[in-house]
Amino acid sequence: MGLHLPGSSFINPYTELRDGLTGNAVETMLKQLTENKDGPCLADVISEKTIINGLVGLLSTGGSTNHAIHIVAIAKAAGIQITWKDMSDLSAVVPLLTRIYPNGSADVNHFQAAGGMGFLMRELAGAGYLHTDVMTILGEGLAPYMCEPLLDKDDNLIMSDANGPSKVKWVACPENSHDEEVLRPVSNPFSKQGGLQLLTGNLGKAVIKVSAVAESHQVVSAPAKVFSSQGELQDAYSRGELNQDFIAVLKEQGPKAKGMPELHKLTPVMATLQDQGYKVAIVTDGRMSGASGKVPAAIHLAPEAVEGGIIAKIHEGDIVTLDAPNGILKLHVSDEELAQRELQISQASQTFGTGRELFTGFRNIVSSADLGASAFGLE
Repeated sequence: MGLHLPGSSFINPYTELRDGLTGNAVETMLKQLTENKDGPCLADVISEKTIINGLVGLLSTGGSTNHAIHIVAIAKAAGIQITWKDMSDLSAVVPLLTRIYPNGSADVNHFQAAGGMGFLMRELAGAGYLHTDVMTILGEGLAPYMCEPLLDKDDNLIMSDANGPSKVKWVACPENSHDEEVLRPVSNPFSKQGGLQLLTGNLGKAVIKVSAVAESHQVVSAPAKVFSSQGELQDAYSRGELNQDFIAVLKEQGPKAKGMPELHKLTPVMATLQDQGYKVAIVTDGRMSGASGKVPAAIHLAPEAVEGGIIAKIHEGDIVTLDAPNGILKLHVSDEELAQRELQISQASQTFGTGRELFTGFRNIVSSADLGASAFGLE
């Protein structure tokens, strides 16, 4: 999105190159403040095209589903409307070019060594997937972002695209990926589609990260087991009650309920059951971005339970279908019966203790996940 120095995302701390980039960033900022007061500001950089570039980057890397919330909120703060439908439509045409954990065994250090952001952005731009006529903190265009930073060993420290003295210079990124098991060109993608899919149905709307889910697991139709906390699911597993096909429904985890915590404890249990041959999936109004992996998970469900979402009307044993390829999330209960059911909300809100009281005001006014889960910019 052009908001920091090219290629600086994954340079490890406590290294000479990171120190050089930090110094260069400060010099760039000071130069713009003192010598170039007409230089680009945040409002110049963030535009419709910038937002789309950010989404393309997310989809081409199978990146964090947290961005399905964050990018909506960022765009809204800039007066731009972006929806999960827009993201899903883009995902249908943007190729997946990386295999990075949890979508693969490699971490971001492997990605960086294989060619990093410079290679990725050059591939995407060359194939027409990025808007290059945008403003960045360095000026017009994305060309500087198709390079990678290196330490400048020249004693004269002749400088870089950042327009200031530094120990860093930028050079062209590699012509070819150094490891196509981690980073691939557009001509040889891991998938012709990106990693995000919108799910809709009578439960509302949710997103699923499909980049790490095998095709054989992307459709699950099974009885629901309903929980109001991660601990309840773990306890049921310990008692041996989950050795079957089922969809775990975890409600009351949304932004208004308790600030939408990450649900890291679900994945080990559900992945173990899936490995044992059971067809399992997750439906929740909470977040699982850092834990999104090989188990199909419909997350960020809106409306959430405490806002009257149908997820709070699901009974134990109801059949639920999660169909990622076709974008379907359906509760197999008639509209007439659902209208008769009452919302089932637990008494333990877990909104007190360890400072949670401080955020009561935000929980009361926060928007739903599909609108950015934000207390700012409300209409």
